[in-house]
Amino acid sequence: MIVWLNGPFGGGKTQTAYELHRRLAGSVVCDPEHVGFGLHRMMPAELRGDFQDLPAWRQGVVEVLELVARRHPGPVLVPMTVTEPAYFAETVGGLRERGHDVRHFALLAERETVLRRLRERGLGRGLKRESSAVARLDGCLEALRAPEFAEHLATDRLTVSQVADRVAASAGLRPAPDTDGALRGRLRRALVGVRHIRFD
Repeated sequence: MIVWLNGPFGGGKTQTAYELHRRLAGSVVCDPEHVGFGLHRMMPAELRGDFQDLPAWRQGVVEVLELVARRHPGPVLVPMTVTEPAYFAETVGGLRERGHDVRHFALLAERETVLRRLRERGLGRGLKRESSAVARLDGCLEALRAPEFAEHLATDRLTVSQVADRVAASAGLRPAPDTDGALRGRLRRALVGVRHIRFD
């Protein structure tokens, strides 16, 4: 099974993916952003745009996820924002057309909730570090509320662990219980956040 976690930047996709990974034996996280970063590093800065606009990114994501899904026995967890319907059809739809069981979830929240989360991960720089995410937030939330991006999951009043539980239950997966206390959970999420800071 492929579990695709969609949502706005700051919506909790990566945190949810790693929470599921921690509690689902045999699962693996496959982040399509790494394909995009690799493509960007091959290009001069002035030619870099949204890597999702590159057919190579979309084709590469489908090919890699298909390979992993066919050869890896556990759930494949994919945290990736895709809001363009044509690109969604090419990636998520393409994997389904190839026979894969893709469970898609749009993790949604109110604008202020997402802004608060972006501030919290801004490492003391507020929203300045997240200016690109803020600029795209409204369009992203509007696009993801469309029917083709269901299943929708409102996360405003849920913890990361609760979001993971809801995703797992809907997908028919049985994660191990969350035994983290509040402090340990915060530390674990902070570590995931630090590991996913980009400097390029």
